[in-house]
Amino acid sequence: MEILYWAIIIALFVIAFVGLVYPIIPSVLFLVGGFLLYGVFFSFEELTLLFWIITVLFVILLFVADYFANLLGVKKFGGSNASIWGSTIGLLIGPFVIPIAGIILGPFLGAVIGELLFNKNGLKASMKAGFGSVVGLFSSALVKGIIQGIMIIIFFIFV
Repeated sequence: MEILYWAIIIALFVIAFVGLVYPIIPSVLFLVGGFLLYGVFFSFEELTLLFWIITVLFVILLFVADYFANLLGVKKFGGSNASIWGSTIGLLIGPFVIPIAGIILGPFLGAVIGELLFNKNGLKASMKAGFGSVVGLFSSALVKGIIQGIMIIIFFIFV
Protein backbone atom coordinates (compact mmCIF):
# COMPACT_ATOMS: atom_id res chain seq x y z
CA MET A 1 0.00 0.00 0.00
CA GLU A 2 2.92 2.29 0.74
CA ILE A 3 4.03 2.14 -2.92
CA LEU A 4 0.56 3.22 -4.04
CA TYR A 5 0.59 6.15 -1.61
CA TRP A 6 3.98 7.32 -2.85
CA ALA A 7 2.82 6.90 -6.46
CA ILE A 8 -0.14 9.20 -5.79
CA ILE A 9 2.04 11.80 -4.04
CA ILE A 10 4.63 11.76 -6.83
CA ALA A 11 1.86 11.94 -9.45
CA LEU A 12 0.64 15.14 -7.78
CA PHE A 13 4.17 16.56 -7.91
CA VAL A 14 4.43 15.68 -11.61
CA ILE A 15 1.06 17.34 -12.31
CA ALA A 16 2.37 20.44 -10.52
CA PHE A 17 5.22 20.60 -13.03
CA VAL A 18 2.85 20.00 -15.94
CA GLY A 19 1.07 23.11 -14.68
CA LEU A 20 4.15 25.12 -15.63
CA VAL A 21 3.38 24.36 -19.27
CA TYR A 22 -0.42 24.33 -18.94
CA PRO A 23 -1.10 27.28 -16.63
CA ILE A 24 -4.76 26.31 -16.33
CA ILE A 25 -3.52 23.62 -13.91
CA PRO A 26 -3.05 25.18 -10.44
CA SER A 27 0.45 23.86 -9.80
CA VAL A 28 0.74 25.02 -6.23
CA LEU A 29 -2.46 23.21 -5.23
CA PHE A 30 -1.12 19.91 -6.53
CA LEU A 31 2.18 20.48 -4.77
CA VAL A 32 0.58 21.28 -1.42
CA GLY A 33 -1.92 18.49 -2.05
CA GLY A 34 1.01 16.07 -2.25
CA PHE A 35 2.32 17.36 1.07
CA LEU A 36 -1.09 17.02 2.69
CA LEU A 37 -1.63 13.53 1.31
CA TYR A 38 1.70 12.49 2.76
CA GLY A 39 0.37 13.56 6.14
CA VAL A 40 -2.89 11.70 5.62
CA PHE A 41 -1.26 8.53 4.26
CA PHE A 42 1.71 8.43 6.62
CA SER A 43 1.94 11.05 9.34
CA PHE A 44 1.91 14.78 9.85
CA GLU A 45 4.55 14.38 12.53
CA GLU A 46 7.49 15.05 10.19
CA LEU A 47 5.71 18.02 8.63
CA THR A 48 6.40 20.40 11.47
CA LEU A 49 5.23 23.98 11.92
CA LEU A 50 8.56 25.11 10.45
CA PHE A 51 7.86 23.05 7.31
CA TRP A 52 4.43 24.66 6.87
CA ILE A 53 5.80 28.17 7.48
CA ILE A 54 8.46 27.58 4.82
CA THR A 55 5.83 26.13 2.47
CA VAL A 56 3.51 29.13 2.89
CA LEU A 57 6.41 31.52 2.25
CA PHE A 58 7.34 29.63 -0.92
CA VAL A 59 3.71 29.61 -2.08
CA ILE A 60 3.64 33.39 -1.69
CA LEU A 61 6.97 33.57 -3.54
CA LEU A 62 5.47 31.49 -6.38
CA PHE A 63 2.62 33.94 -6.86
CA VAL A 64 4.91 36.97 -6.66
CA ALA A 65 7.44 35.43 -9.07
CA ASP A 66 4.69 34.51 -11.52
CA TYR A 67 3.27 38.02 -11.54
CA PHE A 68 6.57 39.88 -11.75
CA ALA A 69 8.19 37.62 -14.35
CA ASN A 70 5.24 38.20 -16.68
CA LEU A 71 5.11 41.91 -15.83
CA LEU A 72 8.83 42.41 -16.45
CA GLY A 73 8.73 40.50 -19.73
CA VAL A 74 5.86 42.58 -21.06
CA LYS A 75 7.13 45.93 -19.72
CA LYS A 76 10.68 45.34 -20.99
CA PHE A 77 9.32 45.01 -24.51
CA GLY A 78 7.13 48.11 -24.30
CA GLY A 79 3.86 46.50 -23.30
CA SER A 80 1.22 48.01 -21.06
CA ASN A 81 -1.44 46.74 -18.69
CA ALA A 82 -3.61 46.00 -21.74
CA SER A 83 -1.01 43.57 -23.04
CA ILE A 84 -0.63 41.98 -19.60
CA TRP A 85 -4.38 41.41 -19.37
CA GLY A 86 -4.54 40.25 -22.98
CA SER A 87 -1.65 37.89 -22.40
CA THR A 88 -3.32 36.42 -19.32
CA ILE A 89 -6.63 35.93 -21.13
CA GLY A 90 -4.81 34.42 -24.11
CA LEU A 91 -2.93 32.10 -21.77
CA LEU A 92 -6.19 30.79 -20.37
CA ILE A 93 -8.05 30.51 -23.68
CA GLY A 94 -5.21 29.64 -26.09
CA PRO A 95 -4.62 26.01 -25.06
CA PHE A 96 -8.32 25.23 -25.56
CA VAL A 97 -8.58 26.86 -28.97
CA ILE A 98 -5.28 25.55 -30.35
CA PRO A 99 -4.34 22.64 -28.05
CA ILE A 100 -0.53 22.68 -28.10
CA ALA A 101 0.45 25.82 -29.98
CA GLY A 102 -2.10 27.82 -27.98
CA ILE A 103 0.21 27.77 -24.99
CA ILE A 104 2.52 30.17 -26.84
CA LEU A 105 0.17 31.72 -29.39
CA GLY A 106 -2.55 32.52 -26.85
CA PRO A 107 -0.48 34.90 -24.70
CA PHE A 108 1.22 36.36 -27.76
CA LEU A 109 -2.02 37.09 -29.60
CA GLY A 110 -3.74 38.23 -26.41
CA ALA A 111 -1.01 40.80 -25.74
CA VAL A 112 -1.00 41.97 -29.36
CA ILE A 113 -4.79 42.33 -29.45
CA GLY A 114 -4.78 44.09 -26.06
CA GLU A 115 -2.24 46.63 -27.30
CA LEU A 116 -4.02 47.17 -30.62
CA LEU A 117 -7.47 47.61 -29.08
CA PHE A 118 -6.82 49.54 -25.91
CA ASN A 119 -3.62 51.48 -26.53
CA LYS A 120 -4.06 51.96 -30.26
CA ASN A 121 -0.41 51.07 -30.74
CA GLY A 122 0.85 50.15 -34.16
CA LEU A 123 1.26 46.55 -35.21
CA LYS A 124 5.05 46.59 -34.73
CA ALA A 125 4.86 47.87 -31.13
CA SER A 126 2.00 45.50 -30.36
CA MET A 127 3.93 42.51 -31.70
CA LYS A 128 6.92 43.53 -29.64
CA ALA A 129 4.71 43.53 -26.53
CA GLY A 130 3.37 40.11 -27.59
CA PHE A 131 6.90 38.79 -27.83
CA GLY A 132 7.55 40.21 -24.36
CA SER A 133 4.56 38.31 -23.01
CA VAL A 134 6.01 35.05 -24.36
CA VAL A 135 9.40 35.88 -22.82
CA GLY A 136 7.60 36.62 -19.53
CA LEU A 137 5.71 33.34 -19.76
CA PHE A 138 8.89 31.31 -20.21
CA SER A 139 10.72 33.28 -17.52
CA SER A 140 7.84 32.71 -15.15
CA ALA A 141 7.73 28.98 -15.89
CA LEU A 142 11.48 28.68 -15.31
CA VAL A 143 11.41 30.56 -12.01
CA LYS A 144 8.33 28.70 -10.78
CA GLY A 145 9.91 25.38 -11.77
CA ILE A 146 12.98 26.18 -9.69
CA ILE A 147 10.85 27.25 -6.72
CA GLN A 148 8.69 24.12 -6.96
CA GLY A 149 11.82 21.97 -7.15
CA ILE A 150 13.16 23.62 -4.00
CA MET A 151 9.82 23.04 -2.26
CA ILE A 152 9.94 19.34 -3.10
CA ILE A 153 13.55 19.09 -1.90
CA ILE A 154 12.56 20.75 1.39
CA PHE A 155 9.65 18.30 1.68
CA PHE A 156 12.01 15.33 1.31
CA ILE A 157 14.45 16.85 3.81
CA PHE A 158 11.67 17.00 6.40
CA VAL A 159 10.29 13.57 5.50
